[in-house]
Amino acid sequence: METNQEELTVMPRIGDKAPSFKAKTTQGDLNFPDDYKGKWKILFSHPADFTPVCTSEFMTFATMQKEFDDLNCQLVGLSVDGLFSHIAWLRTIKEKIEYKGMKNVEVTFPLIEDITMEVAKKYGMIQPNENTTQAVRAVFYIDPNDIIRTIIYYPLALGRNFNELKRVLIGLQTADEFSVALPADWHPGDEVIVPPAASCGGAKERMESKDEDLTCYDWFFCTKPLAKEEIQKKICKKK
Repeated sequence: METNQEELTVMPRIGDKAPSFKAKTTQGDLNFPDDYKGKWKILFSHPADFTPVCTSEFMTFATMQKEFDDLNCQLVGLSVDGLFSHIAWLRTIKEKIEYKGMKNVEVTFPLIEDITMEVAKKYGMIQPNENTTQAVRAVFYIDPNDIIRTIIYYPLALGRNFNELKRVLIGLQTADEFSVALPADWHPGDEVIVPPAASCGGAKERMESKDEDLTCYDWFFCTKPLAKEEIQKKICKKK
């Protein structure tokens, strides 16, 4: 069976340079990622304006925006709707919608107009077997060097977990800053994983270590404490 090349969904991979593009947004013209040099970026897509799941997500992101700002992270949204639709929808959110205690919510991060689906296709946000005309809920974490570090995809019907989105950002920054890895269900203040020994001698030394801060379950799996306050101090310093 022949494959129609136009229907293929192509997406960049972790470790790739973030694809660049120019677009119109609710905050003016955007040259991405160049406009945010030195910052972390979260580029995320949603299926459509004036839809309930997307409305709940945008209200949550906007309410948490300062928390992402404090982590030196720029939020950038996208859907395949037009600019006037974006503006009308965001005005409706601010003027009419109250949800879970959130009201008068103003979205001030840019929302990209992508009627041609050029950007959505460039980032693999259109998943044909899910929907051919709407973007799924994709999330791309892009570091200050414009490298894609994490990609998370959700289907149309499932809203994102925003506490997890923030945790991932803090985790990426922590791993970079302290040269550590992070175990399952890690949160700031939990122990972190130190790099495994790279030789037989190193493994023996690791297991015989008298370092009271080091907990070794075996030669390849050792953890150490890392205070939440130390993480906050280092990460905030990067702003």
